[in-house]
Amino acid sequence: MFFVHPQIHPVKYCSAVISLFAKSFNRVKLIEQLSVYFPQKQFIFTDMARGAFRIIVEKLNLQNSEILLPAYICDIFVPILRHYNIKPIFLDIDPATFNIKTEEINRKITPQTKAILVSHTYGLPMDVQKIREATNNQLLIIEDCAHSFGATTGRAGDVSFFSLYKQLPTLRGGMLVCPKDWNVVLPKTYFNFRDFISFLNYFWPFAFFFKKFGSEIAPRMLRKEKLSAPAGINRASLSLFADFFDDTQKFLANRQKLARLFQQELKGLGFQVQESKDNVFCYLTTLVPQNIMGKRDEIVRKLRKYGVFCTRIWHTPIILNRDAQESYQINLAEFPNTVEASRRVINFPLQNHYTEKDIKKMIEAVKKVLQTI
Repeated sequence: MFFVHPQIHPVKYCSAVISLFAKSFNRVKLIEQLSVYFPQKQFIFTDMARGAFRIIVEKLNLQNSEILLPAYICDIFVPILRHYNIKPIFLDIDPATFNIKTEEINRKITPQTKAILVSHTYGLPMDVQKIREATNNQLLIIEDCAHSFGATTGRAGDVSFFSLYKQLPTLRGGMLVCPKDWNVVLPKTYFNFRDFISFLNYFWPFAFFFKKFGSEIAPRMLRKEKLSAPAGINRASLSLFADFFDDTQKFLANRQKLARLFQQELKGLGFQVQESKDNVFCYLTTLVPQNIMGKRDEIVRKLRKYGVFCTRIWHTPIILNRDAQESYQINLAEFPNTVEASRRVINFPLQNHYTEKDIKKMIEAVKKVLQTI
């Protein structure tokens, strides 16, 4: 079975259980390791990455202002923007990278624009220096690194935030990388039932069970668990993060090697891939061939019969969110690349422990499905 969300190899099961329930970790050592990537910064671990973004808004005094951000980004930002009375100014993307088109930036800046949110979408790094030049150094640059942990991202902007559990089995957790003089105190959170379910979901038999039978229960449970205000990460999640962080570079090298093979095979089948030497491949994201983009959802469903559980992140980006469309009077004609990407996107599984054999199995499944389309 192949799943997009992080999975733990069965051999690592015992180690993960020990790390979760018994193993203590050295927080000082973890901070020292992270400081190699982000010198002269402090690290604030939050319950969720969206909590880190809320802290950024408050610390940078972005309330009642305008922010530039990609039209192709998760709609979880809608309630946050509304809460802080922030007007979003959306930018279309380049389908070759999923990143914002820099040529649109300067003409959309107004006197009320204070910042730009740069998203390294699907682990594809954006050139932040080009963003800074495009804004004439007028705006604060916030880096959304939710998909790009382990890449050369989060260093060139003014502040950055990460979603740890997108790439590592950490149950939950975000990380804010910010100036050392930011004084942030967060309420504690604790391991709970939602975390226990998340932990089980890291092992394929449980993941398969939840995919098959948990579609009604999980959404309600997750909505109930979302916190409206920033909070700290729980000890179990941070312990797992520290445990798996030691192997980050080894994991990254393996993912990149397999992703190149995966991409070549998909290109041969007509898929449009996004090439970048620094892509960390949070998963392998591509666009289905244009001539069958109306069959994208059917492809995703049929692949499940072969044990390949793909996703469609983000088939409903923020500009397709009904609340956002009504609140910000969005004209979809201004964002043709974003709309097309949402109709064609498909995310293939790419786990740290996969081998070439796993990739070939998934490619064979894709070939069989395409024969039925």
